[in-house]
Amino acid sequence: MLGHQDETRAAYNGVVDLYASMFANGLETHPFARNMIGTFAELVRGTGNLRVADVGCGPGHVTAMLHDLGLDAFGLDLSPAMVAHARRAHPALRFDEARMEALPVEDGALGGVLSHYSMIHTPPGELPALLAEQVRALAPGGLLLVSFFGTEGPEPVRFDHKVTPAYSWPAEQFAELLAGAGLVTFARLLHDPASERGFLDTHLLARRP
Repeated sequence: MLGHQDETRAAYNGVVDLYASMFANGLETHPFARNMIGTFAELVRGTGNLRVADVGCGPGHVTAMLHDLGLDAFGLDLSPAMVAHARRAHPALRFDEARMEALPVEDGALGGVLSHYSMIHTPPGELPALLAEQVRALAPGGLLLVSFFGTEGPEPVRFDHKVTPAYSWPAEQFAELLAGAGLVTFARLLHDPASERGFLDTHLLARRP
């Protein structure tokens, strides 16, 4: 696990300014993702536990969106350069360096976890451990919104992401991983981004019973 994480950290450390510039306007050009995040925020507010972790927060644009939606949101990222950028861009918010398999959060503390395309670089065999850690941090009734590149095939597909190798997943198979971690998936959104790769942008919303 440490090998691919070291590669991912180094890759994102090297593209901070370019990556941040791509999301300078948040998700204004991504209406499906924006509205799924809005739905997630509304449901988290309904639990009464407003504390939310944006895992793999990158430059912090989605963490800031969650804050604007009324949540007590903080960002966590593997890349220290991304964390430093997020702190400069959003000085009123909290950002920390952390690994997704070891979140600096006490058991059952969170009303929500957002994983916005942040698990795409994780090899399939290591995903259950990451999901188990996110479930550990969620309070009963807490919500997870995970977004990733979807494929219509039967198995995950490794591909050359612009930053570092990544994986696309069949939505049903990813939902089975969520179920195995103890979550109940209750909403799905798949849409065609019209990209040259042909992947579906996929969003799954799940709850810890």
